[in-house]
Amino acid sequence: MRSSPAAGGPDVGRRLTRRPGIGAFAIFFGPLIAFYAVFYFFSVGFLIRTSFQKVSLSFRDATNVGLENYRLLIDDPRFIDAVRNNLVFAGVAIVAAMTIGFFISVALWSGVRGRALLYAVFLLPTLMPIALIAAVFRTMLESRFGSINEFLRGVGLDALAQRWLIDPDLAYGVIMVMFVYLIGLPILYYTSNLSIINTSALESAVLDGANPLRLMSQILFPIMRNTHKTVTLSTVLMSFRAFDIVFFSTGGGPAGRTEITGTYVYNYTTSGIKVGFGSAAAVLVLLVSLIVSAVQLRIYRSAGAQR
Repeated sequence: MRSSPAAGGPDVGRRLTRRPGIGAFAIFFGPLIAFYAVFYFFSVGFLIRTSFQKVSLSFRDATNVGLENYRLLIDDPRFIDAVRNNLVFAGVAIVAAMTIGFFISVALWSGVRGRALLYAVFLLPTLMPIALIAAVFRTMLESRFGSINEFLRGVGLDALAQRWLIDPDLAYGVIMVMFVYLIGLPILYYTSNLSIINTSALESAVLDGANPLRLMSQILFPIMRNTHKTVTLSTVLMSFRAFDIVFFSTGGGPAGRTEITGTYVYNYTTSGIKVGFGSAAAVLVLLVSLIVSAVQLRIYRSAGAQR
């Protein structure tokens, strides 16, 4: 005898277990997608259109200039220097991540003593606003009353007290140190991937008498090759988003020595005159970031397929 829907038969069960359709998806995600479309796609479209114009910050009396802004941008040595600084800072951060960061990750994974201190020094800054960290560095390195120079003067090392953020070469080194210090994200990448590796090769090497240095250099480091790719691409991408690091520490100075693409775009778009020129720079930086993100996504997918 067939059960009636009123009696709670199988028809009712099928209706209760039916998956939500397109209508439910539109109700829950439609407002979010619409909000995202308005404030993202419109902004990107407005940026691209402005990059082909000669316009001020008032956006009145705009004149179409075609590719002139892009031609001037490529010929601008200041922009080339900003891109070079991005790549140099990214390179320093990558080397630090694959050496210092990898060593710290292995130490954390192996359960070494002082893990809490390592977490606090290197991983805690990852959870904090970068602008705050840059501002703290700026305060510490202030030439007259900064804590670094005050400490050096207090212990009788006045000759070592420097104008850290005023001298161009010293300021360049300070930015490098900050990029090295902010390697918490690569450490998280390494630590998470170390937790899922097959330890059989390590156990065999230990039984054969391999020392810790050999384990790290000849076994663990090659095993993490996909993670190395992820760290490299994410660090390069981070360097193009490192506006906070430079702006709140050196401001791109002195004399543009530490300027990166982020501060370059900011200075032109807020100048009130060459807004179209600054928009062209922003479009080029956006294209580079999208390419790096696409390569990074492909590596993620290939690594997931191998697992």
